[in-house]
Amino acid sequence: MAKEFASGSVICQSGQPFQSLHMIVKGTVRAVYSDGEFFLDKGDVIGLCALYHDSHIFTYIAASDVTIASFPYQKGKLSELLAKKPDFAQLIVKSGLKQVKNVIELYELSKYDCGSLYQYLLDSYKEYSSLCERYALSPRLLPDLENIAPLTLEEDIPEWLTNFYESMPGILIPALSACKAPTHHFINGVLMETSQSIGSIMTVCRIMYDYKTDISKLLMNENRLDLFDLYTSLYVRIGHDKDDSTAIGAALSRMMIHLESIGSIDRSLYEARANEYKQLLTDMEANGSGSSAEKPEPAKNAISVSGSLNTILSYANCSPEIATAFRKQIDDYKRQIDKNATDDANRKLRLSLTKTFYQVYNEAFKVSLNDPNLPTVLKIFFYFGYVDEELAGKENADYLYTVAEHFPSSPENHVYSVYEWLKAIYEGKKEPSRNEFDADYIAYLHELKTTGKITAAQEKEMATDNSEKVLFELNNMFPLVNKITFGRLTTFCPVFSEHNVLKDLEKSLVTAEKTKAAFDEIRALDFGAYYRETIYSNPESGIAKENVNVEILPDVILMPNIGIRGVMWQEIEGKRRTTPARIMTSVFQMEDLMSTFARLTGEFRWEMCKRVQGARWNDLSEPSLTSEYFDYIQFYKKNNLLTPEAKDKIKSAMQKAKNNYKEMFVRDYVTWILFEGTGSPRMNKVARNILFTYCPFSKAVRDKLKANPLYKEILDRYDIKNAQKIHHMDNLYQKIRKGGYEIPDEIAVQRRFLES
Repeated sequence: MAKEFASGSVICQSGQPFQSLHMIVKGTVRAVYSDGEFFLDKGDVIGLCALYHDSHIFTYIAASDVTIASFPYQKGKLSELLAKKPDFAQLIVKSGLKQVKNVIELYELSKYDCGSLYQYLLDSYKEYSSLCERYALSPRLLPDLENIAPLTLEEDIPEWLTNFYESMPGILIPALSACKAPTHHFINGVLMETSQSIGSIMTVCRIMYDYKTDISKLLMNENRLDLFDLYTSLYVRIGHDKDDSTAIGAALSRMMIHLESIGSIDRSLYEARANEYKQLLTDMEANGSGSSAEKPEPAKNAISVSGSLNTILSYANCSPEIATAFRKQIDDYKRQIDKNATDDANRKLRLSLTKTFYQVYNEAFKVSLNDPNLPTVLKIFFYFGYVDEELAGKENADYLYTVAEHFPSSPENHVYSVYEWLKAIYEGKKEPSRNEFDADYIAYLHELKTTGKITAAQEKEMATDNSEKVLFELNNMFPLVNKITFGRLTTFCPVFSEHNVLKDLEKSLVTAEKTKAAFDEIRALDFGAYYRETIYSNPESGIAKENVNVEILPDVILMPNIGIRGVMWQEIEGKRRTTPARIMTSVFQMEDLMSTFARLTGEFRWEMCKRVQGARWNDLSEPSLTSEYFDYIQFYKKNNLLTPEAKDKIKSAMQKAKNNYKEMFVRDYVTWILFEGTGSPRMNKVARNILFTYCPFSKAVRDKLKANPLYKEILDRYDIKNAQKIHHMDNLYQKIRKGGYEIPDEIAVQRRFLES
């Protein structure tokens, strides 16, 4: 029976179960996927690509008014259909071979684009570096550029496949026309093989699309940590009326033309950034702005920060050898035009400067412990790694000085500058963090005693010596985490330098207020993120033993760098599960803070579950977040609930995550918070079920999602289980009140938790 579709109508959706073959009687149809499309015309058959896979690989959209004739399809019954309709069999073979040819062309174009886009990224950054060198400016590093390599495909399609399908029509079609024997079984095999080949090719195409997307994000992204921003920032620094600045403007014009043609860059994002740039040009011309290299007005704190390095070294009272070495290293570093250079001389300079920096930091910290009136220059040294006003840029130095006077941390609300954190350890308010080998301070002392480096008496004495504790933190957690949170490991240097300032400092400064807002937003979605289950007993109120949940928010320590990473360093303190986790992030965070904390919360959920489950963290006989997710990833290829496209996405994601199960979960958790929690489904059914089971959304979010059929089943299941828990709590309330007791706070909190 013929059916008509108006132009623009969706005929079949990607991922939709494959139940019928549709022959196009009239019109043209677009076969669309994330990175391309091809066209089907009269006589072509929709659905051939899905024969082997049970669900549609492409979305089919009417490109004009279309009429189709449908033929119901049952798995394993195609031969019978072909036997009944021999004329249809000839058409279906021609269409199948045409479609596999179209898919191969998409593959070849995508592979070419991958190489072209990669080379464009390298050439453009090289040109940017050359422009910086022309104006004697240190080029700013493009985050994650060092992690991008030429495309490598672990499972590419075989070289012979293209020639095989190109030659097939000229051989197969005449042979079928001349054949007198029944051909329906043979044609069935050809079509199945063709469909399987299309599926294999599309798997590679999806991997290549992800690769292009990763490169595109370096060219232009929402966080503005991209090549386009490097060029526009350089143009602002130089000024549009500077001699030869037209080279930057010309480079930007070429870049805009190129970016507009890249399909993996969001159109709305491109248009917004392009319009901003055009407005910037208009404003610069209207204001008659000159070069930012012209002498600015003196900073209001210029006198205070003048000679900062001498002030810091004098305060630290370092040895003459350390002071002399540090001055020379800072002078050498300032003279480097490209401070991110990876040649041997620059690498050695950064390594030696890093070592001396921490020696000076340690000495200055010891002096500060007995100083109730810490000089502001020392504050900006401790808080931000600042050492020199020229290296930092005078405007930046002025801003740091202002911020340091009233640093926006809040230890009472779990947000510490690294200096405040170190002081808290010295004052006995906090215990040292684990070292890089995951050993806490007590385990570290025990190891020293075991290896004969200290005696049993020394071990006992050092266990309660706060000076030794803070020294352990200074020598272990601090330098390692400072480097990790900076994010660009090969070019790391702990001193504050203007070339690392990729965004406005005021906007990127992490404050207690911003931290609270980000965590509140996460907890408004994943209400149980930082709750821990513990046992509560109160015989006096008639409560023998009850499982309750308590919320323990993490300690956030702000590391003195301009960085792009956060790290969930440890999920608990010592052995007690009801102690705060420790999260570290750069004090100037270049990435979006909400995304950063969402990722770290995902890491916390994973590590906390492993802590609770112990050795059985991946044992499915004891269901848990980690065991179910581990099973899902380990056996995804055999999971009938996943579509071929979903399996391809998992495979691609696993390659990006370097086959790390925790990293895979964290990526899914970020998607869960940033997209699924805001009503934008992005996950497959299996992953969504696991996340909803162990990281359920709050009641407000659940109520909004009830209108979405994707969530109906898991919402109903959650409501039933939760109602049982609330019923148990109601009975407990009645029991306590009948005994004449007040409801304990712990029980009241548990009731509110269940109703969240």
